Amino acid sequence: MKRIATIGLKASAVLFSAAVLVACSNEQDPGLEYAPDMYESIPLEPYKQVKDNKFNPGGMNMREPAKGTVARGKMGYNLYLSQDTAEVAGVELKNPLAKNEANLAEGKVLYSRFCAPCHGEQGDGQGLVGQKFKGVPSYSSGRVATLPEGHIFHVITNGRGRMMPHGSQVNPEERWKIVMYVQQLQTGQASAPAPAEGEASQEASGQPGTENPQTGAPQK
Repeated sequence: MKRIATIGLKASAVLFSAAVLVACSNEQDPGLEYAPDMYESIPLEPYKQVKDNKFNPGGMNMREPAKGTVARGKMGYNLYLSQDTAEVAGVELKNPLAKNEANLAEGKVLYSRFCAPCHGEQGDGQGLVGQKFKGVPSYSSGRVATLPEGHIFHVITNGRGRMMPHGSQVNPEERWKIVMYVQQLQTGQASAPAPAEGEASQEASGQPGTENPQTGAPQK
């Protein structure tokens, strides 16, 4: 009985080894590919590279867009600056949007959302974050007051110094609207903030409000 069991185990081991060899063999016939064009497209596909492309430089299917063109959704930002710096952008980039009240108003809203926490509502660098970390420049003083629109756009897009890039948060058209409002802040022409509710009611009722900053007397 013991001998029969031993023979059975040996036979099982041989059969298992044979099954493993058959399963792991790579000599199976994959068949014939009757229509290769169903798998590999004849037209060039930019995101797929099967073999060298003899028509394009470097043998690649994907090519850079024609110089001077702007992709849909990327209006307003020329990707072909002679040098990708804020200084060069200040010379070569111009705001493509019309300067009107609608664009300026939207620029102010966008500025309040994305820029005012650091740069302040008046562009004086005294936003809540600016007061905490210091060193945020005023738009209306020094070199910053003379920065051209392309320079501002480039900094919004790519960031500079401690300022992080905002290109993923505001699209190119929105950035140009922010630039438009920032240029107004550069001249010190920021619109005054709306009065608080209490001040507005006092003003409407003719009651005394804040003191005159020059004389110290209550204003009527």
